[in-house]
Amino acid sequence: MKSEKSNTLTIILLILYALLLTGVILFKLPFYSVEFSDGIRIINLIPLQGSFDGNRIVWREIIQNILIFIPLGVYISMLRNKWSFTRKILPVLGLSFTFEVIQFIFAMGRSDVTDVLANVFGGIIGTGIYAVLFSIFKSKAVKIINISALVVTVCVLLWFGHLFYLSHFVMRHRG
Repeated sequence: MKSEKSNTLTIILLILYALLLTGVILFKLPFYSVEFSDGIRIINLIPLQGSFDGNRIVWREIIQNILIFIPLGVYISMLRNKWSFTRKILPVLGLSFTFEVIQFIFAMGRSDVTDVLANVFGGIIGTGIYAVLFSIFKSKAVKIINISALVVTVCVLLWFGHLFYLSHFVMRHRG
């Protein structure tokens, strides 16, 4: 019974995470604009090519892509703990690739292999985090992660709501 409750909470959190991830990547939430497509299709197949500012790499976007996909690795590991490492990473790769293809088709940002690599690395880190937590907490790992994820999800939703409010109601009425 407890396992079913944990699984249900994990699935609900995964769905909320997937919706937030889609909103952030495709619709650039919480700063959504009616004009989210500039009509330009760009695809970069050379890793790190678009990550330079002069002679130095700008790590901000790469780190953000890594961080935003860590939860996916954790959730997949929680729901499919028995899967091999490779099998856990394939959905991360598939989702990341799908986002890049959608961005290209609808001209919603730049399709970039660096994003795919960073996203997969984030999924790998998430899988590793789950493995470490599972080795420390054993059967309590899922409960601990679910409670932590629930708190983080609520905080992120509140933060998004606040930023959305600021960008759509406060900043638009200034001027």
